[in-house]
Amino acid sequence: MKTENLQKPLVLYLDDERNNLISFKAMFRLDFDIKLASSAEEALKMLSECEPHVIISDYRMPFVSGIEFFEKVKERYPKPLRVLLTAYGDMNALTEAINKGNIYRYIKKPWVEQEIRDVVRDGFEFYFTKNELAIRNKELVEAHKDLDRFVYSVSHDLRSPLMGILAISNLLSKSNNFNEIKEYTELISKNVGRLDEFIHNLLEYYKIKRGELTIKQIDFNELLATLAEMYESDAKSKNIHMTYEVEQDEEFNNDPLVIIVAIQNLISNAIKYQRENNPDKWIRIKAIVEGSLVRIVVEDNGIGIDPEYQPRIFEMFYRATAAAMGSGIGLYNAKHALDKLGAEIKVHSVLHEGTKFEIIIPSK
Repeated sequence: MKTENLQKPLVLYLDDERNNLISFKAMFRLDFDIKLASSAEEALKMLSECEPHVIISDYRMPFVSGIEFFEKVKERYPKPLRVLLTAYGDMNALTEAINKGNIYRYIKKPWVEQEIRDVVRDGFEFYFTKNELAIRNKELVEAHKDLDRFVYSVSHDLRSPLMGILAISNLLSKSNNFNEIKEYTELISKNVGRLDEFIHNLLEYYKIKRGELTIKQIDFNELLATLAEMYESDAKSKNIHMTYEVEQDEEFNNDPLVIIVAIQNLISNAIKYQRENNPDKWIRIKAIVEGSLVRIVVEDNGIGIDPEYQPRIFEMFYRATAAAMGSGIGLYNAKHALDKLGAEIKVHSVLHEGTKFEIIIPSK
C-alpha cells in the first residue's frame, strides 16, 4: 500500500510574493495539506510547531535566499524533503543549493502543475523510506550494542559461578570435615542458583522480545495474590514482611503475563537488595485502577540506589552496586515488558533507606 493512500502530503511553501502563495494553495489544495509562509522567519516558526513532509522554497527572496533558508532547515529540521523553486537557470545556484541546502529537487518557474504533483508525491514516498531507514539503522546500532553486552555478560556471568563450583568441588574432594563439606555444598548450591537465575532471565528476555500481546481482563487481587504466593517462601526465609493491597472497582484489560513478568523482576530485586542488619525488612505492593489506567507501586526499605546510578538501572546487564549478585537483566526485562504495554515506569530511591518503583499502565 502506498503512503499517499494513508494521508495527504503536508507541504510547506515559502515565497515572498503573496500572489504566488495564493496561486499555489488554489492549485494544489485538493492534492496536499498546505502551509504557507511569506518569510523565512515565519516558515521556521511553522517548522517548530509541525513537521511537513516536503518544503518548497522560492530561491530569490529579500533578506534570506532559499538556499540560506534550507541551510538553516537542514541543521534544525533534517527530515522534510527540500525543493528549490526558481525562475533563474543559474547553475551556480543549483550547485550551491545541492552543497549547502542538500535539496531533494530543483524546479524552474513558472512551474508546471504535474511536475509539482510528481515531485511532492515522490518526495512524500521518499520521506517515509528515508526516515524508516534511519529508524532501522538506529535499532541496528542498539542491537549491536546489546549483542556486545550480551556476549560479555554471558561469558562472565556463566563462567564465574562455574569456576566457583569447580574450585569448591576441588576443596570438597580434599575435605573429610563434615562442617566444611556442608559449607562447601551450600556454596555450590548458591552458585547453581545464580546460574539458574541467569538462564531464567535470558529466557524471559527472549519471550518478551519475541512474544505477541494477549489482552485479557485482569483482576489485580488475583494477580498480586499469585505473585505474593510465588515469593512467600523466599521472603520469609530472609525475614522480609511482604504485603499487597488492591483498589479496583473498574474493568481493566491488558496482557497479565507481561505485567507479571515486570512486577516479578521488581519483587525479586526488592528481596535481593535488602539491608542485612535491618530488623524490620518489608516489601509493599499496591495496585490502584483509576479509569483507563492502573498505578502499581513496588516499594521496599532495602539498600536503595545511589542517585549517580539511577539513570542507568534499566540498561541491559547494568549493575548499580559492586555488591550486586543479580544477572543485570531483571530491571531491563521489567522495562522492556512495560514498553510493550505502552506503560511508564518511575523510580524514587534513597541510598540506605529504600526504593519505590511506580508503574502506570493503560488499559487496552
